[in-house]
Formats: sequence, C-alpha cells, structure tokens
Amino acid sequence: MGQETCNGFMKKPFKPKLFKHLEGLKNKAVFSDCGKYRYLLDIRKSEQKSGKRVCAIMLNPSVADETRADKSVQFLEKLIFEKASQYFKGVVCLSIVNLFAFIQTRDFEGKPEQVGPENDHYLETAISAADIVLIAWGKSASYPERKAQVLNTIGRYPRKTLLVTKIHPSRGRYADFIDVFQP
Repeated sequence: MGQETCNGFMKKPFKPKLFKHLEGLKNKAVFSDCGKYRYLLDIRKSEQKSGKRVCAIMLNPSVADETRADKSVQFLEKLIFEKASQYFKGVVCLSIVNLFAFIQTRDFEGKPEQVGPENDHYLETAISAADIVLIAWGKSASYPERKAQVLNTIGRYPRKTLLVTKIHPSRGRYADFIDVFQP
C-alpha cells in the first residue's frame, strides 16, 4: 500500500532529503488551513532584534517548516547568515516566499491554481518589509506571466536592493552565486 506501479514495477514514494535549520535561528512557517500551501517561511537570528531583512522569492515550496529545512532553504540560510557575502552583512531575518505556494517536491507544473489563494498577500508583505529582495527562482524561462506579476509587485518598491541568483539555490555553490538584478 502507498506505492505506485510504473510499467509493472513497484515505485517507492519520493521522500525529499531533510536538513536541520542552522543553530541559533528562530523559524516560523505560515501554511494554508488545508496544508497544501506554504505562504511564508520566516527565519531570523534569535539573538538579534534589529538589522536588515531579506525577502527571497523562490519557485515553490518543498517540505521545509519551523523544524526542518530542505536543501534550498539550508543553502540560503548558510549563504545569508554564515558566509561573508558583501550583500548580506547585517541581515537578521530571511523571509522565504514563492511564485507558487503549492507544496510539491517533484514534477511541478505551475498551474494558476497552484499560486495559492493568499500567496500574493504574503509576497507583497514580505517584499514591502525587506531591505533586500533576492530573486531565487532559477533561470528557467517557464512561468513568464507569473514572474511578470511578481516583478511588477517588486517594482512598486523602488528603494529595495534587488539581487538575483545565477542558478536555483538547490544547485548552488556559494562562490559567485549572486548578481545585482537588472530589470
């Protein structure tokens, strides 16, 4: 039970690799009532009250929550809170939001209903509160309409520092990973 067959062979359900959040961080996740959408993952240095905020906008969430990270989330935590990147000095909070709030770990389709009923509210709130907006949805040409909508939202806040990842965080290396975003 709980396994699919694929061409007559048993296929084990996919279980994403889970990671721990870095030590010394306080995490909060906001999910839809049905649990199918994650709207926000807020990660902050628990010992610091004031400092810069980063809003990272990724494609769609995996299984990361308050107690566990996925590969992309842990990569961003290390990049922003541990590595000596010039862009992230003084950052105390990382707010992760997504183009699509639908939680899926494989074969993501990016359908309009996967945006999530409250996602645009959480995107705009995170962008408006941030000092730095990090576009971290990767280099794929997929979902141009949705990306344009979110870039339009970012454009309503012209005084933000805008950065972009050169590739998706799950495939990243820390050296030479960030560029200044040129709209």
